[in-house]
Amino acid sequence: MDFESLHWAWQVSIAAMLVVGGFFTLVGAIGMLRFGDFYMRLHAPTKATTLGVGGVLVASMAMGWTRGQFGLHELLITLFLFVTAPVSANLMAKAALHLRVPSKAGDPPAPAAQEPPA
Repeated sequence: MDFESLHWAWQVSIAAMLVVGGFFTLVGAIGMLRFGDFYMRLHAPTKATTLGVGGVLVASMAMGWTRGQFGLHELLITLFLFVTAPVSANLMAKAALHLRVPSKAGDPPAPAAQEPPA
């Protein structure tokens, strides 16, 4: 069974998932180019690109469902990606803070002194 022989609703939904996934991947790639320093560039692959690859994998699962396949490989890739991307981004950010990688945002403001409760 090829894509043209599918019901039009499946074709539209799979194409929409691919377009949404491609859009998020494009936004992530543009973010990698446009953002100015390490901390800002860290958001592009972990947020937008993860959603983009997830959209493409869900479209692949939907295409497999139309063929009668479960799509276990795509499901495992999606779960692995959604678990490892935030963890690796967190570890890279902590390492950059530990190494004192400079940021264009500057240092956060000092907390205001609080008066003791009466």
